[in-house]
Amino acid sequence: MRSLFVIVGVLRVVLAVPEAHSLKDKRSVVKGIKDRLGHRHNVSVAEVESMDNHRRAVLGLAMVANDARFVQGCLDKIVDEIRMARGAVLVDYGTEMMHGQFDD
Repeated sequence: MRSLFVIVGVLRVVLAVPEAHSLKDKRSVVKGIKDRLGHRHNVSVAEVESMDNHRRAVLGLAMVANDARFVQGCLDKIVDEIRMARGAVLVDYGTEMMHGQFDD
């Protein structure tokens, strides 16, 4: 019997969307960020808070792999990419790593 290791990396990102004058403006900016990150980094991305606030967005991202350093490195790259995103300003972020071990 062998052990299987599962690492789940979770990233929570708080963004300001200063140029948004409506929820439609915010959705446009957030959708672009979500689509770009999801495709480039193979992560799941969802807006998880502040859906009714047109100047603030909170995104949750998750990645699953078997190497914690790989996951942390990818999440760090994502934060760097978000810092460069047009239309949004990174206000805060936090990561959490969850480890699981299963016997096969």
